[in-house]
Amino acid sequence: MSATPTATLIGPRSMQEMAAFQQELDAIHHEVRQSLGERDARYIRKILLTVRLLETLGRGLLMFGWFPPTWLLGAAILGIAKIMDNMELGHNVMHGQYNWMNDPRFHGDTFEWDNTCPKEEWRHSHNYLHHNYTNVIGKDRDFGYGMLRLSNDLRWSWLHPFQLILTMLLATYFQWFVAIHDMQMDKVAIGRKKWSEVRPQWLLVRAKIRRVIVRDYILWPLAAAAVGGVFFGDALQFGLAMFAGQAIANLIRNVWAWAIIFCGHFTEDIYTFKKESIEGESKGQWYLRQILGSSNIKGSKLMHLLSGNLSHQVEHHLFPDLPANRYAEIAPRIEAICAKYHVPYNTGAFISQLFTVFKRIARYSLPGGPQKAVSIEMESMLPEKA
Repeated sequence: MSATPTATLIGPRSMQEMAAFQQELDAIHHEVRQSLGERDARYIRKILLTVRLLETLGRGLLMFGWFPPTWLLGAAILGIAKIMDNMELGHNVMHGQYNWMNDPRFHGDTFEWDNTCPKEEWRHSHNYLHHNYTNVIGKDRDFGYGMLRLSNDLRWSWLHPFQLILTMLLATYFQWFVAIHDMQMDKVAIGRKKWSEVRPQWLLVRAKIRRVIVRDYILWPLAAAAVGGVFFGDALQFGLAMFAGQAIANLIRNVWAWAIIFCGHFTEDIYTFKKESIEGESKGQWYLRQILGSSNIKGSKLMHLLSGNLSHQVEHHLFPDLPANRYAEIAPRIEAICAKYHVPYNTGAFISQLFTVFKRIARYSLPGGPQKAVSIEMESMLPEKA
């Protein structure tokens, strides 16, 4: 992105235009909310069934030990199951997208996903902080995850030249970093926060991590070892095959989730915002900030499914409470509204979006950089034009 002034007149040019912009988006939200019904309930029930079947099939294939066709296929299928569990099921359900069903299996406050991050921590760091303060420097901790410098507003340090390597570590161990994200361990490390303040959170995180480790790396390998010992006379190799298969499945899920999330938030053309810019922010300005801070990914129905429909990140940031399976049908309408009000609608193919993510990470690993956070202003709100 080229150098950006501290104030931008992008989008609606007056308070009247901003009100109209808001009303058109509100109308889409209301229309979809009113139309929710059995089609959407049937969809999410099918997703849950698919995830459970894929988990069973994947782990069942891993029970055959190191036999290459079954082991590779089992790890891949289990990885896909974990992707769907986290993205199309867990992420969307925990946003409360299906609370209207009054089905305890799909209630946002109680749903537990296959991830080391406790649902309570996720709902605070993601649903509340990130979605309310999207790309607001100093408020949205998801912008860089406390590790990466992705804007000139963030002070450069000796650690940042290595952030391409840090990014690879973040992708590889994404669920583990997300688990401790809300604890703000970066602030603990530099003394801005006491360990006693985060210990209650750590106890919650530790309990969830323990459950995941016991299930993936102890109970299932023991079950495979028992099968291998009884039927094939080799408990150790079958147990190790299950252990490794679980690890590969988790790696597949971690890297894919990282890639989709980063392509939705950190492409070259997203905007960042000053803390002062959200003071007295109208709903229309909030809508505008969500669009300017998000990127979509073009792709097939399979791409949208495996991304949890976060390939429609613009639509998700606008309407996080709407079932994600509806984003594809409203996306053309959102894009048309953006064109009408001169708002950039950032979308592109997966590879090209991912390339700009790496480009951004590489550029801000060095001092300086072109982008600074902006304030969104309209002509009729500027003092000299009031």
